[in-house]
Amino acid sequence: MALSVAASAQQATGLPNDIRVVGHRDPEGLLPDQTEPRAVSAISSEFIVKQAPTLNAFQLVNLLPGANVASSDPYGLSTSSSLTLRGLGQDQIGVLLEGAPQNDIGYYYAYPSQFADPRNVRQIALAQGAIDIDSPTVGGAGGLLSLTLDDPKTTRQALVDLSLGSYALRRVFARVDTGMIGTTGLKAFVSYSNTRADNWRGAGYDTRQHVDAKLLREWGDGNRASLALSYNDANSASYPSPTLTEWRAQGRDFNYDARFTAGDTNYWQLYRAPFRNLYASAPVHVTLTDRLTLDTTTYLQFGYGNSPYGTQLATTGNFLGSEELTQPIVVPGAVDGVATVLGNYTGKQRRTGSVSKLTLRAGVHRITAGLWFDYGTDRVTQTYTAVDGEGRPADRWGYRSKAIRTADGRLLAYENQRTVTVTKAFFLADSIAVGSRLTIDAGIKGVGLLRNGRNYLPGPQTRVRRDSFIPLPRAAVHYALDDRQQLFANITTNFRTPNEFTLYDSYDGGVVSTRGTDALKNEYSVSQEMGYRYIGPNLSGSITGFHYKFRNRQLATVVDAGGAQVNSTLNAGGQTSYGVDAEIDYRPARGISVYLSGEVLRARIDDDLPVGADDLPTRGKRAVSSPVLQIGGGGTYDDGRLFGSMAGKYVGRQYATFMNDESIKGYATLDVTIGVHMADWFGGKPTDLRVNAVNVTDPHALAGVQAVSTNAGDVIGRRGTAIGGNAPAYYIGGGAAVVATLSRGF
Repeated sequence: MALSVAASAQQATGLPNDIRVVGHRDPEGLLPDQTEPRAVSAISSEFIVKQAPTLNAFQLVNLLPGANVASSDPYGLSTSSSLTLRGLGQDQIGVLLEGAPQNDIGYYYAYPSQFADPRNVRQIALAQGAIDIDSPTVGGAGGLLSLTLDDPKTTRQALVDLSLGSYALRRVFARVDTGMIGTTGLKAFVSYSNTRADNWRGAGYDTRQHVDAKLLREWGDGNRASLALSYNDANSASYPSPTLTEWRAQGRDFNYDARFTAGDTNYWQLYRAPFRNLYASAPVHVTLTDRLTLDTTTYLQFGYGNSPYGTQLATTGNFLGSEELTQPIVVPGAVDGVATVLGNYTGKQRRTGSVSKLTLRAGVHRITAGLWFDYGTDRVTQTYTAVDGEGRPADRWGYRSKAIRTADGRLLAYENQRTVTVTKAFFLADSIAVGSRLTIDAGIKGVGLLRNGRNYLPGPQTRVRRDSFIPLPRAAVHYALDDRQQLFANITTNFRTPNEFTLYDSYDGGVVSTRGTDALKNEYSVSQEMGYRYIGPNLSGSITGFHYKFRNRQLATVVDAGGAQVNSTLNAGGQTSYGVDAEIDYRPARGISVYLSGEVLRARIDDDLPVGADDLPTRGKRAVSSPVLQIGGGGTYDDGRLFGSMAGKYVGRQYATFMNDESIKGYATLDVTIGVHMADWFGGKPTDLRVNAVNVTDPHALAGVQAVSTNAGDVIGRRGTAIGGNAPAYYIGGGAAVVATLSRGF
């Protein structure tokens, strides 16, 4: 079978268009041909379709170099998960779906359980370091995760998947492709999935309904315009995260209570998180002349959800911000003036934006110029809802209209704020072809981010504002040694503002307990990569060395805000990281692929950490959530009748505190798939039966750090002050599961 060197490679290197590499193609798209002057890994639909049908995007890229995934459940339905790349957390990783940003505008997180159904994803690309200059993301020092949806089929067809599995998993997925719609040139698909599964540990269950759709029109010389929609409606049961002491004492029995008793705030129904989200993206590519092209992506997002918790509320002794409430409040079910209630932490986001660029080819130059504009609002409230005698909330969504109010009718809230975030950016780049093999890129991106907010709680703070602008230069070099070998290098800059939580005052007993500030310094980083890439007939591989230097490293954590677990940020000062990523794909015969990946990482804290009036002696310590060693490996087989795969990952020890006085051990996971193609037995229509065994090693391990801390034990600071410790919290790794899926095309 012949494999063509990618057209983009021909353009970049000037090599003849008729060069062919004879051998066996990569059957799973685990190491697709790349010509970018940066590290990029990817998985394709051929690999995705063989995995368990519920896995989210984070879990699917777990095999790729540098990707450290901590997931609290084997099916990927819970919101309790994390992804780090080269030791940088998911709030440092940009996420795009059809070119539209998926990260939270206030806290920079992305939630993979809300993304498109994997059955509709054509490719997931993972840039571990440098990202495209036109990417509409803020804070992409950790890289970029890009999901591309499958195009609608040119012929009318349908597909149905039915899945049953462990923990009473039931899932149905159906997709319909219209084919060409008359003479309009339009084609479309729409899909629907419905998933339900019991919690693999403890009481509770997850539900997820999801709709994806895409409308596409192509014409002329590569022109195309599309509209992609992704709607998610889920109700996820949370998994509590233990400290190391709690883990050693209870292990996997560390769960919410299965039955409700009077006064119980740990009942599982008080921790179910409902969310609804709609994402829309409209990418357009138009060839204006033989030298000039226009690319635009306009996007729109709506989202509302609640991250609730159980707490107790008294009818007297309450405060609203700094104001003492002298009149008792009505709390249904109160006994002796106290009742168990649902504490709501709700967020309502609306976001719209557009990124546009013109690309001009002029001689040896390829000049790109563009603009990005983004406008978003984030309405955050922390309120209380009544709970009946059986522990059932009167309203699980936490709507303000149904929340408990003060005696004079005002909303009783621990937190009540609205933030408007406006992002404006320009970018200009030039890619210069120096001869037939060497390409030099240079560019600059200027990003301005403005936050305007209002604190609705009574107190000294009403309005907040933070305005930042910074230029971000970059450069890259790509050299084609021959038609199979490439060298590349790049230097990239990134910045990130503190999240919106840091702007607002917090109150405890009518007193400001945490002072909001706009004086926190922006994070700034400079990163370099240097790599070698080989694209051969039966063997492909790459190796990349990288180096990062951070100032004011902003580290995501979780803090307790009146009972709610709230995303927050710590300034970890300077940090230096360097290491090596590598991956290799060997295809000894048609339908057989063996893949290996690995990373060696050294990440060190450069500064002591200020704590109160003293400094914690953290200089030289290892960075948190940064394992020194990760190794991934797998193999696939598909002879047209039988198919199967194996995917294993080892993650080394991870520190959870800046003082390195607490860590979790390394662990390994293994997923196995076996299946059979049965089209010949069912009228020639595509029919597959597969069985996925997820996490068959079931290591009973902590999978990652959910909430870091400065120090777990008491420490004497540089100036002799005793600095008290605070225990970190961890993700309990998901257990083993087995899923059987029957897929039928029509």
